[in-house]
Amino acid sequence: MSGNQAREQAIAYITNREPKQSKMPESLSKIWAKDVFNLAAMEEALSKNAFKAMKNTVQTGAPLDPATADVVAAAMKDWAMSKGVKFFSHIFYPMTNITAEKHDGFIITNSDGNAITEFTGSLLIKGEPDGSSFPNGSLRMTNAARGYTAWDPTSPAYVMHTDNGSTLMIPSVFMSWTGEALDKKIPLLRSNAAMNKSATKVLSLMGEVEIAPLNSSCGAEQEYFLVDENFANSRPDLLLAGRTLFGAPPAKGQQFDDHYFGAIPARVQVFMQDFEDKLYHLGIPAKTHHNEVAPGQFEIAPYFEAANVAADHQQLLMTLMKSTAKQHGFLCLLHEKPFAGVNGSGKHVNWSVGNATQGNLLDPGSTPHDNLNFLLFCGAVIRGVHLYGPLLRAVIASAANDHRLGANEAPPAILSVYLGEQLESVFNDIKAGKLLEKAKGGLMDLGLSQILKFERDPGDRNRTSPFAFTGNRFEFRAVGSSQSVSGPLVAMNTMLADSLDWIAEKLEVALANNDKTTAVILVLKELMELHGNVVFGGDGYSSEWHSKAVEERGLKNIPTAAEALPYFKDKAIVSLFERTGVLSPKELLSRFEVYAEQYILSIEVEAKLVKDIATTRIYPAAIKYISEISATNASLTSAGIGLNKESLEKLVALTNTMMTAVSELSTAIDEHGFDSVEAHMTFCAKTICPLMLEVRAAVDSLEGIVTDEYWPLPKYQEMLFIK
Repeated sequence: MSGNQAREQAIAYITNREPKQSKMPESLSKIWAKDVFNLAAMEEALSKNAFKAMKNTVQTGAPLDPATADVVAAAMKDWAMSKGVKFFSHIFYPMTNITAEKHDGFIITNSDGNAITEFTGSLLIKGEPDGSSFPNGSLRMTNAARGYTAWDPTSPAYVMHTDNGSTLMIPSVFMSWTGEALDKKIPLLRSNAAMNKSATKVLSLMGEVEIAPLNSSCGAEQEYFLVDENFANSRPDLLLAGRTLFGAPPAKGQQFDDHYFGAIPARVQVFMQDFEDKLYHLGIPAKTHHNEVAPGQFEIAPYFEAANVAADHQQLLMTLMKSTAKQHGFLCLLHEKPFAGVNGSGKHVNWSVGNATQGNLLDPGSTPHDNLNFLLFCGAVIRGVHLYGPLLRAVIASAANDHRLGANEAPPAILSVYLGEQLESVFNDIKAGKLLEKAKGGLMDLGLSQILKFERDPGDRNRTSPFAFTGNRFEFRAVGSSQSVSGPLVAMNTMLADSLDWIAEKLEVALANNDKTTAVILVLKELMELHGNVVFGGDGYSSEWHSKAVEERGLKNIPTAAEALPYFKDKAIVSLFERTGVLSPKELLSRFEVYAEQYILSIEVEAKLVKDIATTRIYPAAIKYISEISATNASLTSAGIGLNKESLEKLVALTNTMMTAVSELSTAIDEHGFDSVEAHMTFCAKTICPLMLEVRAAVDSLEGIVTDEYWPLPKYQEMLFIK
């Protein structure tokens, strides 16, 4: 079957298919957290004393005694089995962007040979997967395989229903036999504890008496693409690399901006409703969904949750999104740049810090100049981003995100802070040694009687900023779509803890001889003099900013993961994690090794795909078309009809150019013997990636010449627009 015939069959199937009809939706009150063993379910299932202990652990992080764990385990098993569950799994998050599971049955046999069920506190608390079978950065050797999972009672267990059955999923941490963190959750919990300790110190100095435990919160806006599986199954690059390694831009892309916030395609709407109902069953507060800027691109955004739970829910959301899309005949693409020339997909991590007594400490209220606690915490973020910008760049570094950063509305690779006009003015006043009252945003009055007036925000938003204040939180916009939010949260919590410790030390001295307001101004004045260069409210895409940021402000431009990841070994960053107790030097080094290996492997997989597809699909198609054109030319020439030989010559030249580039790429793929991991990453970034682009340039030009009858791959105009 020719490439065009396969595409025509796929198009006919897609356009004639009726959207999968979802069931009549149940009310939110009936399905919300129906499959979650949360505090509400525990209150019904546990004794009063056991419930009180669990509630205290969930809300404050207090330790849980083993006797209570036994009671909880028995109740959890009964609750799960009432939903048809026979297996349980400690679900954990190794040093990748995916989840891992090990399933065990409740079943045991007694002395009579009968099957009974058992689930004790010890089984709930601890599991034992193979510690050497996951990326571990040399923390565990192959001959030292023992690893442990341990129940995290602060994140609720839940039942996952699939076509293969139902399983009780128990959120867990993952560690080596020697106690090193092998996952993304242990550092997240540690970073939150470090931030809580430092924040409590500052609030105590500010005269706060009742201070509840502080927690960071997270709301991650998830962008993604949907491609019909009939097209995707004919694209080896999409199936194995998650992005198109070839593809000429269609005549119409996103230039009209007509997709963003337009009507959601009917088939996609049905998918979204089905997907979100599943999220609601699991207590995941999906709040917003809409089309995104690029055709075929969409977004879902949940409501804010405690960072630990939000990170678990984000992983679960990505898993459910992919499986639900498959049920609706789609392939869900979470790659940061699956299609060249249109928007990539990010995961904007909205982050804040607060507690039950002081509230959201990054909420300025209506008069930020009077909110001293807010000013201190906001100042701490400014200092953290300035000092540890390379760390923030490193935690979002991947081969995939390199294609996105700095293009099509994605933020640049220079870390700066956007505060908004009013707040930037407040901090400029502080830098000048004063604190003046600022005007509010004012009323929005359109002069239309039927449109109600409303209070306008005191500042606009900036889509080009990688780290922007957006009213009552900071939005880390540079995080990639496929990435776990845990890494960014760990970095932000840890840098905040460090900055709050610095502020506490300075504040204690200033308060000895000054009133509270004067002391705060003195501390923040020094902070802005040292770190104010990171505040920028202009166009982050402009070449002028790129020049000024580096040359005049001393900020770093780190465009590739190969340049960003080595910062995990930077002395200042190693010291930051060690003194806050978040990651030991050994644990931090392991993360560099794992992420570097993932970067190298990703580039190598893509390079091999480029070589294989060009050689086995594109080249034969081009040769067939050249043969046909040559034969046609010969026939026409014998008939005395004049020909345009330039097209044939261009076709031959492009085919030769492609195969020459493929040959050079093949040689590069076989290169070995690098002196260091850094050298290997640099080779991937500086040699292999440009060679892949050379092959792509020739292939994409051929796509514009070779007739559809012979072209072997679904095209952008089909994958992006046919839903």
